Amino acid sequence: MNALQPHLQVKELWKIYPYSDNKVEALKGISFDVSKGEMIAIMGPSGCGKTTLLNCVSGLDTINQGNILIDGVAQNEMNSKSRDAYRAKHMGFIFQAYNLIPVLTAVENVELPLLGMGMKPKLAREKALEALARVGLRDRSSHSPSEMSGGQQQRVAIARAIVNQPLIVWADEPTGALDSKTTVMVMDLIAHLNRTEGITFIIVTHNPDVANYANRTIYMDSGHIIQNRVNRGRSL
Repeated sequence: MNALQPHLQVKELWKIYPYSDNKVEALKGISFDVSKGEMIAIMGPSGCGKTTLLNCVSGLDTINQGNILIDGVAQNEMNSKSRDAYRAKHMGFIFQAYNLIPVLTAVENVELPLLGMGMKPKLAREKALEALARVGLRDRSSHSPSEMSGGQQQRVAIARAIVNQPLIVWADEPTGALDSKTTVMVMDLIAHLNRTEGITFIIVTHNPDVANYANRTIYMDSGHIIQNRVNRGRSL
């Protein structure tokens, strides 16, 4: 990768949904760059396109027009199989609802993406335990989600997101189901991982306190970026 080349490049991104006899333009020519190791917050009113942007840029959803490059690799030019494989290998995801499998233990939830990639079970288990240790939950590895608090479940979800040593972690309202005290604990953990391991985080949030952890905040409205602001004290 060229040192001057952005880690993530989004160029003139359009997403249009058919709706009855009309079309809904969810994203309207979105462009922005992200440097490696940045933490970016995306904010805006409900329905402005935040989650759609996250889903499109991460490859969970298709786009109608534009370019998405990660370390110079054009995501939108891949076929769906190649895109799925790239996402599994190089990306991690954190969701508001944790998305843990209830019948599996913490370590089994964390190792699942590695097993899905074909990693041998013994190595997958070792890496899953290491990831749980990184989020402070090594001693809860054999517990099921129902035996853990919301904050602990989200930390398991974070461990699952980082177990494959991703280039980028995408987080959609990662603290939306948490109280204010637990929100601080989870965001302190994400900031620590960002700072010490250089993981790039892209976080959709409605919470200004969460956005303040980021290097920059991208504000959206009606499918447009209306402001791209460096947060005070958090610039690279």
